[in-house]
Amino acid sequence: MIAIEDVSKRYADGTVAVDRLSLQIPDHSITVLVGPSGCGKTTTLRMINRMIEPSGGTIRVDGQDIRDRPVNTLRRSMGYVIQNAGLFQHRTILDNIATVPRLLGWSKQRARERAADLMERVGLDPAMARRYPYQLSGGQQQRVGVARALAADPPILLMDEPFSAVDPVVRRGLQEELLRIQSELGKAIVFVTHDMDEAITIGDRIAVLRTGGRLAQFAAPDEILSAPADPFVEEFLGSDRGIRGLSFLSTRDLELDSSLLLPLGSDRRETAERLPEGTSVLVTDTDGKPLGWTEPDDWDGDTKTLEPAGPSFEVGRDSLRVALDRAVLSPTGLAVGVDSSGKVLGVVGQERIAAAIRAARRGRKADAPQDAAAVKAGR
Repeated sequence: MIAIEDVSKRYADGTVAVDRLSLQIPDHSITVLVGPSGCGKTTTLRMINRMIEPSGGTIRVDGQDIRDRPVNTLRRSMGYVIQNAGLFQHRTILDNIATVPRLLGWSKQRARERAADLMERVGLDPAMARRYPYQLSGGQQQRVGVARALAADPPILLMDEPFSAVDPVVRRGLQEELLRIQSELGKAIVFVTHDMDEAITIGDRIAVLRTGGRLAQFAAPDEILSAPADPFVEEFLGSDRGIRGLSFLSTRDLELDSSLLLPLGSDRRETAERLPEGTSVLVTDTDGKPLGWTEPDDWDGDTKTLEPAGPSFEVGRDSLRVALDRAVLSPTGLAVGVDSSGKVLGVVGQERIAAAIRAARRGRKADAPQDAAAVKAGR
C-alpha cells in the first residue's frame, strides 16, 4: 500500500505543482493519475521514489515513511518506466533488462537468465536479445522498458506516460500486454497519462487532478464516468462519456439472432423463403467463421461477391461499447457476435444493443450499494 498523506510540492518561485494531495494506492491494482498539463501528475509520481522531494506531507510504503529509507535502496525497490523507454543505447537489450539486478549484486548469469525470461513475458522475440535499442521499433523498446522495470521483481511499478509516443495500434497492444502481466504478477502500479481513454482501459482506480495539483476525484473508472464529482471532471471527460461508460457493460447476456446465418453449402432457397425480401444474411464457412453479407435471393454462391462481414465482437469478453461500435461499422447495421475461437454465435442490431444497455444500467442501479462497498474495499 502506498499512502500519500497531505503531500504538497512548492518551488522557490512560488509555483505549486501539487497541493495537499492525499491518496491511498492499494497493492495488486493499477491506479492512474490523469489530468491536464500542469496538474502535477509526473511530480506526484517522482515524489513516490524521491526523484523529487515533497515540500510537505508524508508518503508511506507499507506503513514506512519513504524518507526513512536510503534513496538508492528505495528506487531499486520500484520499477520505473518512462516515455520512449529511456534505454541505454550502448547496451544490448538483454543487458538493458539486466541492469537493476546487476546493481543489486546478482551474478551476470542469473541477471541475464532473468532478462531472458522477461523478454518472453513481455512478448519479445528471444532473437532480439543481442540487438541494441536503435534496432527495435518504438513499441518493442517500450516492451524492453517494462521488462527492465520488472527485472528485480519490485512490488511497485511507476509508469510515466510510457505508451504515449507510439501509434494507436501499438499502444493498444502494449495496454493489453500490461493488463496481462498485471493479472499474473499483481503489482501496485501507479500510471500517469493525459489520455482518459487509456486511464479507463487500464485503471482499477483513477485520480483526476486539476491544474495546480489538487485532487478533483478519486474513484473507479465507471463511477467517474457515471457520476463526475464536479463540472471540471465532467468537462475533462468530454462529451462522449456516456459512450465510454459502455465499456463496463458486458455482452454476456446480449440476445443474438442466429436465424440470419447462412452456412456455406446450405440451401439458399429455403433461407430466402423464410425471410422477408431484401433481408441480409451472414454467410459462414464450414467452421462457422464469418465470410460476408449477402441477400440469399441474389447470391450465386461465389464468396468473392460477398460484402465484407466487418469486425466482430467476442460475446462475454467484449463490452457493449465494442458491440455498438461493430454494429455502426457493419454494412448491414448488424454486429457479428463470435465465441473465443471466432465462430459466429449470431448477429445483433443497434436497437437490441440499446435495449441491452438500458437493461444493464437498470441492473447496475439496483446493485449500486454493493458496487460502492466493493470500491471502498479496493476491489
